[in-house]
Amino acid sequence: MSRFFGEIRQLGYVVKDIEAAMDYWSRTLGVGPWYYNPKVPIRNYQYRGQAYEPHNSVALANSGDVQVELIQTRNDVPSMYRDFQQAGHEGLQHVAYWTRQYDADLERLLARGFKPVMGGEVGENGRFIYFDTEYHPGTVIELSEVLGPKGALFDLIRQESRGWDGRDPIRPFPDLNTL
Repeated sequence: MSRFFGEIRQLGYVVKDIEAAMDYWSRTLGVGPWYYNPKVPIRNYQYRGQAYEPHNSVALANSGDVQVELIQTRNDVPSMYRDFQQAGHEGLQHVAYWTRQYDADLERLLARGFKPVMGGEVGENGRFIYFDTEYHPGTVIELSEVLGPKGALFDLIRQESRGWDGRDPIRPFPDLNTL
């Protein structure tokens, strides 16, 4: 376990074809079920201090206690995902640490010299921030708040993965306001 961040809770993969990636992960690797959102409602998104409106499709599933996130960008908004793809990459782009103490953990990381590059919010109490990787290219670190509906969604995804029998491999995201 990282002594600075806690456990890695999510592996984020940037993919060119999210439907093919979900099929591969579920059929070949037995990971699922996938909770899929074709357009994640991201609020207050910023990349390098500028506001944008990204259109990203995301699918989430668990393998044990580790969540796998598949991300496909659907527009050309500046992002670390786009940077990764423009550098000729596809695959593991970030690791995420989850927190219920977002402000305190963010302050601690900033004090350690971590530099924010990209961030926003998904639902209530669902802030996220990605840090610069200039000190180690290719290792993006995300700090993700998991309170409220986003935390409940992540709990649901983990629970549904336990004993998953392969049926209904792709499911829609539930309404975060109802969790």
